[in-house]
Amino acid sequence: MRFAEYMNRWLYGKDGYYQNYKAIGKEGDFYTAVSTSSFFGASIANEIFKLIQNSQIPRDTMLIEIGAHKGYLLCDMIQWLYTLDSSLINKMRFGIVERHKELQEMQKKYIYDRFGDDVEVEFFDDLSQVGLEHATIVANEIFDAFACELYKDEKIAIVDNHQISWIDAPAEILNFAKKHRLKTGEVAVGYDEFADRMAKAAKNIEFITFDYGERYVRNDFSIRVYKEHETFPLFDEELMLCSAYKKADITYDVNFDHVIEEFQKSGFELIDYETQARALVRFGIIEILEQFAKNTTYAKYIHEADGVKTLISPTVMGDRFKMLHMRK
Repeated sequence: MRFAEYMNRWLYGKDGYYQNYKAIGKEGDFYTAVSTSSFFGASIANEIFKLIQNSQIPRDTMLIEIGAHKGYLLCDMIQWLYTLDSSLINKMRFGIVERHKELQEMQKKYIYDRFGDDVEVEFFDDLSQVGLEHATIVANEIFDAFACELYKDEKIAIVDNHQISWIDAPAEILNFAKKHRLKTGEVAVGYDEFADRMAKAAKNIEFITFDYGERYVRNDFSIRVYKEHETFPLFDEELMLCSAYKKADITYDVNFDHVIEEFQKSGFELIDYETQARALVRFGIIEILEQFAKNTTYAKYIHEADGVKTLISPTVMGDRFKMLHMRK
């Protein structure tokens, strides 16, 4: 089978890695910005609030998270919006797009534990169910979880019994490689369909997402396996695919030019693309931390400051992760 199908089965097939709840953070296989600090969500909410104040987003927009895991990010955004303007909570709508019913139930429980009956969140199995006049959609680390083909010297990878070999690439992959000047690396599968589904979710959309990658091809393989905070390159001789299959996370760096290209085809325009550090500072994460410092203990401040440092430090998440803002 082609590698993209193998990766889809690995992550989303029967008993696949993402079919069951996975802890994120110290107890899981990897960290995310959301698990690092609640100020990540507060900063995004701060930017959304500024867009509402500038009349670029209506006050009755629906704030939707895709790939919400347990629901931390959406709740962190709601919490900060309430801090800024409590009346927004009654004016805005909130939603999560999650196809797995087990995760939906976990998210509902977490949201109720945070807010009780004060906040109502709507759930959708797919973007096609949304159908709104305006939606503000936020996601963290979703594009790196799309399956990909592996391309090298005009050939693509196939997998048989967890062993990789190479065959001649089909025309669509060759055309993509030529257009993006790709000689070696990953070619994501499904960005076009995802962008098209999102475009149909609402008449007007603000889409803000964070992920790791660049706006150019590396011409090298970035695909790797995460297991209990250890990283294994896919082609590492010590990594046995059969033992990692469905038991560890598999991911790769995002080609943001590919993402932007597909969203533009679906009617979106590029508003901003920048490092996570620049985006979060512009969104106001430093001011939020300073405000927090005035109302807490020194120990709690230091704890949160460490989290913020991780988010914006160039040597940790700050430069490696990027923020993309698209608008329709």
